[in-house]
Amino acid sequence: MVLLLFTMISTLCLGQSSDKMIVLTTWPNVAANEGAHTVLENGGSALDAVEAGVRIKEADADDTSVGLGGYPDETGTVTLDACIMDAKGNAGSVTFLEGILHPISVARKVMEETNHVILSGKGALKFAQEQGFEETNLLTERAKNGWEEWKKNKNAKKDNHDTIGMLAVDQDGNISGGCSTSGLAFKMQGRVGDSPIIGAGLFVDNQIGGAAATGVGEEVLRTLGSFLVVELMRNGASPQEACEEAVRRIVSRYENPKFTDFHVGFIALDKEGRVGAYSVAPGLEYTLTKGGETTVNKAFSHSK
Repeated sequence: MVLLLFTMISTLCLGQSSDKMIVLTTWPNVAANEGAHTVLENGGSALDAVEAGVRIKEADADDTSVGLGGYPDETGTVTLDACIMDAKGNAGSVTFLEGILHPISVARKVMEETNHVILSGKGALKFAQEQGFEETNLLTERAKNGWEEWKKNKNAKKDNHDTIGMLAVDQDGNISGGCSTSGLAFKMQGRVGDSPIIGAGLFVDNQIGGAAATGVGEEVLRTLGSFLVVELMRNGASPQEACEEAVRRIVSRYENPKFTDFHVGFIALDKEGRVGAYSVAPGLEYTLTKGGETTVNKAFSHSK
């Protein structure tokens, strides 16, 4: 009887912990979400889950906006940006990193092994090599062919979501987040967007919640969008309300905005487990794993 009672109590406690565990990701990233959630189910931290989930997308050669297979810059070189942030407010970031498959893991090493937040370019690569990361060719034939076609018609537009942003809550209620991207397709050499910038592409405050951005990074950088979302939640807004206001701040900069010219969206979650998502124009989707179930959802948008 005692053993049975203990088993029932243990199962109930585990169930309560499981209900707390959430993974929220930009775009239809089911495999990444489920990989992150598996880490949480096995007792891993939100930080471990975020790193594991983002690594899945970085290794997906079919995605032309993140990691392996990402579209190169104007010179034909794949350059990667990533950042990560833990529940204690620590952060690490890499920008303009070449030849390393998992920039999210290098960003974590920056956070944990240095006194810095951001390493860039050759310095980031040197650090990654010192930490045991091996160089690899990230330019796939598909991405190379896309670049060669772009050179023939530089006005051509590519469908390029440019980010995986992930937020996770573990069994202890702690929040962490991460972003990884190869940036805008065929960007100017040296261009860095919002994704690796703490406060722009990602921000986490363990007392409040977290937010991540996707889309044209320059628009997010000008408003420090993810920090804004979290601060709005701090002041009483729900995650959905905060995402909507952050989008309105961006739109308000333009007298007659053409919503077809750029795309920006935000995802957010708070300590109560509520989530939000909103974008400038229709099309943003997000993946949510909660209560053991994973769904891909369409976000509301400012422009209909």
